[in-house]
Amino acid sequence: MKYDLIVIGSGPGGYISAIRAAQLGSKVAIIEKYSTLGGTCLNVGCIPSKALLDSSHHYYDAVHHFEEHGISVEKPTFDFSKMVGRKASVVEQTTGGIKYLMDKNNIEVYEGLGSFEDATHVKITKTDGSSEVIEGTNIIIATGSKPSSLPFITIDKERIITSTEALKLKEVPKHLLVIGGGVIGLELGSVYKRLGANVTVIEYAPTITPTMDKDVSKELTKVLKKQGVKFNVSHGVTSVERNGDEVIVKATNKKGEEVTFNGDYCLVAVGRRPYTDGLALEKAGVKVSERGQVEVNDHLQTNVSTIYAIGDVVKGAMLAHKAEEEGVVVAEYLAGQKPHIDYNLIPGIVYTWPEVAAVGKTEQELKDAGIEYKAGKFSMRALGRSRASGDLDGFVKVLADKTTDEVLGVHIVGARAADLIMEMAVAMEFRASAEDIARICHGHPTYSEAIKEAAKAAWDGKPLNA
Repeated sequence: MKYDLIVIGSGPGGYISAIRAAQLGSKVAIIEKYSTLGGTCLNVGCIPSKALLDSSHHYYDAVHHFEEHGISVEKPTFDFSKMVGRKASVVEQTTGGIKYLMDKNNIEVYEGLGSFEDATHVKITKTDGSSEVIEGTNIIIATGSKPSSLPFITIDKERIITSTEALKLKEVPKHLLVIGGGVIGLELGSVYKRLGANVTVIEYAPTITPTMDKDVSKELTKVLKKQGVKFNVSHGVTSVERNGDEVIVKATNKKGEEVTFNGDYCLVAVGRRPYTDGLALEKAGVKVSERGQVEVNDHLQTNVSTIYAIGDVVKGAMLAHKAEEEGVVVAEYLAGQKPHIDYNLIPGIVYTWPEVAAVGKTEQELKDAGIEYKAGKFSMRALGRSRASGDLDGFVKVLADKTTDEVLGVHIVGARAADLIMEMAVAMEFRASAEDIARICHGHPTYSEAIKEAAKAAWDGKPLNA
């Protein structure tokens, strides 16, 4: 069979690129080695983790916050197996939706491991050992990423686990040790902390969420500590050992002293690595960097003109929405259009509670670049909407160019930050000034008023409600 486009991998980047190409008139095939579509995000990442985050958040509110709203219930309990079952149902519905979209757009789905035969031919090896070869005028590599580990750690998938196993545990840990204070570690740590586990985070860097704005890291540390999460930053893990049902983690603190942590589960959340195993890239002549990333140009084209790569296998943030945009860009570029992505305006989000979201530059990045800026900050605690809901933690910080007033970065810790950030992503795409945002009428009472107030603080230093 010959296709205009073959997509290897059906995660957010892969299936979206396939749909967009089909919409633009291409004959498209997609190859997925697993029995369900959707890749890491839909099966063992974004979607299942948010399902558990929402379920655990409801339980946590019932235990800790219902009373202050005048709601009296008997001591809340939870059925963890039912909670996990709901998560599985959400995943099943979502992946089923992708299959529907493939059918709707006449995209041929092949189940099996895709590997290159040459620059235009892909071999599909099926689970029964049989194989077939298909041909594509163009091919997109969209095989995503897998959890990283440390060289001395043996992931046994029982007690020493990655995010994949953490999403399908049979019990709530008594004491969950989390190696890594990034997005994945904090989100899954939050799930189990809300359900009664002791949670200890061990992070090599001096702060959690080390790539985010320092004010964000400081605030998130404060609120998660208030929820009972323990943090050990500037700790370099040296060994992880299992003794029956116990896991022992040893680390060196910033004073050079050895510290020992004991728990019944250890989540290794030290990032993810590009996944190109089994692709046989060498047969097609595709170049890969020292970090294992497929090398691409500004059009996401590899050194082989017929082959493109998107998402976690290429440079940049490993985010589902980044992969989606790149998938659209390649499909439209192949159709003769002129799409673009502003990588500076791809939002980063942490789905703890309060949520964290950011777009654009951090203060440190502006300082390092020698850009003079103004900063405006507004506390969520000062909002009527926050007081009404009881979600008082957090802030909005707006960074604007000192001379032009153009918004350069926005950082939010607070309720619904994941949704609020998009107002500023849109504004920054149109190169709005802080004054522009401050002069837009925002509904009252809403969380979004904090954005207006922070923008006014950045513009003229005079927020109205602080």
